[in-house]
Amino acid sequence: MYRTNTCGELRISHVGDCVTLAGWVQKVRRMGGMTFVDLRDRYGITQLVFSGERVDQSIAKEAQHLGREFVIQIEGIVSERSNKNANIPTGDIEIEVKALKVLNKSEVPPFTIEEDTDGGDDLRMKYRYLDLRRSNVRANLELRHKFALEVRRYLDSKGFLEVETPMLIKSTPEGARDFVVPSRMNPNQFYALPQSPQTFKQLLMVSGFDRYFQIVKCFRDEDLRADRQPEFTQIDCEMSFVEQEDVLTMFEGMTKHLFKEVRGVDIETPFLRMSWHDAMKYYGCDKPDLRFGMPFVEVMDVMQGHGFSVFDSATYIGGICAKSAASYTRKQLDALTDFVKRPQIGAKGLVYARVEADGSVKSSVDKFYSQEILKKLAERMQAEAGDLILLMSGDDVMRTRKQLCELRLEMGNQLGLRDKNTFSCLWVVDFPLFEWDDETKRFYAMHHPFTSPKPEDIPLLDTKPGEVRANAYDMVINGVEVGGGSIRIHDSGLQQKMFELLGFTPEKAQEQFGFLMNAFRYGAPPHGGLAYGLDRWVSLFAGLDSIRDCIAFPKNNAGRDVMIDAPSLIDNEQLEELYLTLKPVQE
Repeated sequence: MYRTNTCGELRISHVGDCVTLAGWVQKVRRMGGMTFVDLRDRYGITQLVFSGERVDQSIAKEAQHLGREFVIQIEGIVSERSNKNANIPTGDIEIEVKALKVLNKSEVPPFTIEEDTDGGDDLRMKYRYLDLRRSNVRANLELRHKFALEVRRYLDSKGFLEVETPMLIKSTPEGARDFVVPSRMNPNQFYALPQSPQTFKQLLMVSGFDRYFQIVKCFRDEDLRADRQPEFTQIDCEMSFVEQEDVLTMFEGMTKHLFKEVRGVDIETPFLRMSWHDAMKYYGCDKPDLRFGMPFVEVMDVMQGHGFSVFDSATYIGGICAKSAASYTRKQLDALTDFVKRPQIGAKGLVYARVEADGSVKSSVDKFYSQEILKKLAERMQAEAGDLILLMSGDDVMRTRKQLCELRLEMGNQLGLRDKNTFSCLWVVDFPLFEWDDETKRFYAMHHPFTSPKPEDIPLLDTKPGEVRANAYDMVINGVEVGGGSIRIHDSGLQQKMFELLGFTPEKAQEQFGFLMNAFRYGAPPHGGLAYGLDRWVSLFAGLDSIRDCIAFPKNNAGRDVMIDAPSLIDNEQLEELYLTLKPVQE
């Protein structure tokens, strides 16, 4: 056999054992007549020692020519180290090598295979198979494995069945762009890769499967960012004969299980619930980070009418109170102003006020406001001595709140309030069913066309569709939307009404979703579900800022796999088989 033990297994109790190890050379250190080698495999690192006095001279000489990432096999005796290394589990022992075999030599790797590597993102993605040898990247994938295992264990215990659904499906409008796949056997026709198994899991409910789940690949052709990839993994779940409360209770239970079994953290339930309206009003986004305070306070009545034209002409004036931040210097405050003026945020400026130790208030707009007004501001903001008030204004309420949201998160970062080992779980509920698009002059589904309206809001579909609330919910942890879902429409008439409001003609609705509407005619149960982003969950548990390092082979921000150079051109013979002609790319 190539090995009797792994490189992370041996301890002081093994001293005297004769062992065989195999792995990669992490590091070589030559000290006089001795050579020390750190041997690494998936399980850890073990120190090898080649002593000129205690090993055949040919072996000692060969050891001096070992290089980083050589694959070797050794035989030797476990001995106690004189200079122990408390930083690794095998740090009490070393192997006195008696035999060495080089299984494969390696070129010098393009970056160091260590936790704190010197390789940039592009280089590491090009040589991802080397990057995966790093202990921290490997640990992320081990965490992902354990997470998926616990998901299956929990859902199985609750009676869920894992059912696979097709990867080649029908393209549908709404949502993100589809990735499409030409069909050779059906000329000029195309499959789409699923953005989610949404319609299939609803069909499984119609089929009587009652409780379904699937850990499934999904595909969306959209612009990428830290928490997005063109292909991602979803924990897809659906239940029959449930109301919203049943779904929330079930998946709070799963969340508690995952935190306990995977992260070793006890999470309190039930989770806080917040309406979408309140999330936008007090935090400027539908996924607020509640690890820290600083809710928005509207101060229109306090700050308008005193001659400061920026505020007097504003439609909205709101602010946050940063506790114990009055020590911010002018340079720091100018940097915050520059931050909110960045193009991606787009604010025009920032007003600040400090509450001094004696209770007086010092602001950047002192010439327009008396102490009486500024103290009234501090009272409204619940600001005390040593606190810093930051105000923003604008003529678009929603846009200004989103800008204030970015400022709040930046202050949370600067003040160290976003600890990755602290977790705040939240349900955001009562979303609008529709969102209006001024450009196309039509409603779009905020979630998807199968989301049920709140039963009490159904009469508003005919009169005030913009005010209808969805029977929908998102789970938010530390400002990250880790999952979301809804109670679905199971009534054919209501589903037809939904399609009409979304601008579908009866013919178009039948063409796109006829299979689902026909299925509803044969006894569809009330049903609802939820889908989690597995990649986001794992990155949250691992304390990562991006989902890339918990995916074995991710794409870059241009949607490319730089390791295998995909996407790529295909040859003319394949194009002809698929009845495809390529157009020149316009500059």
